[in-house]
Amino acid sequence: MRMRSVGPGQAVLEMDVAPHHLNGHAICHGGFIFALADSAFAYACNSHNRRAVAQHNTISFIAPARLGDRLTATAREITLSGRSGVYDVEVRRGDGALIALFRGCSRTVRGTHIPEEFPEVQEDNS
Repeated sequence: MRMRSVGPGQAVLEMDVAPHHLNGHAICHGGFIFALADSAFAYACNSHNRRAVAQHNTISFIAPARLGDRLTATAREITLSGRSGVYDVEVRRGDGALIALFRGCSRTVRGTHIPEEFPEVQEDNS
């Protein structure tokens, strides 16, 4: 997986389907597609510098992805209210075909990723 972009309430990740991603039907295993979508969701719901975890996720597989396909997962925030957020992720193939739709619900927990206040820097005058 590669991160293409992350911003407030959004994230874009991509991956190329390799031989180890294939299932017994010679298509990309749904678990890998779910992992791509879930990772985009995780970056999007943690993008406000508030620690967030998944509360509930669903995915609908629309079309198969095949060996060599480049998949792009685009996550966007639908709502963030209090400690709860809802995010939709579209997984598309390089030609734009829709592969899967994912919806993730997040719950904010205590803490931040980056301290809100940085300690003052002390000058060394020695």
